[in-house]
Amino acid sequence: MSIVLTRIDTRLIHGQVLEAWVPYTHADCIVVANAAVKANPLKKLMMEASVPSRVLVEIGTIEEIAEVFASGALQQRKVLLLFATTEDALAAYRHGLLFSELNLGNLHAGAGKQRLSCTLFLGSEDIGNLQSLEEAGVKISARCIPADSARPWRKLIPHKKGGAC
Repeated sequence: MSIVLTRIDTRLIHGQVLEAWVPYTHADCIVVANAAVKANPLKKLMMEASVPSRVLVEIGTIEEIAEVFASGALQQRKVLLLFATTEDALAAYRHGLLFSELNLGNLHAGAGKQRLSCTLFLGSEDIGNLQSLEEAGVKISARCIPADSARPWRKLIPHKKGGAC
């Protein structure tokens, strides 16, 4: 199995992923590790239906997806792995779903979150989760679409940039 992109994007499967990232990475499999989507049959069906038939879709909880990867079932696939939150990405990593790079795509605004870019809002818990992944050896950068330059995530944090957003 080859993970061609691991991405955190609150929206999970959507146009940007399908129209930009799938062709760029040549992914033939999209894996969504998200308990909320797994538990919502309509949302799951809508995501699966939006993906071209040539691309395999696997949607499950973090534990289920970690088992799928461990089983070798995706051994011959080019996998685009999606998480909705930094918490999910860290939990998956701790469940043995290892990845060496992490793309921060779109993380929506919320209570206690600070705007770091036009599409990236992080709270202190998010920063802690990303620090844990980075300490484990994961290279983390922010990049909305392939045409954008990857930006190291730490440089987006205001105190690291020398000013507020």
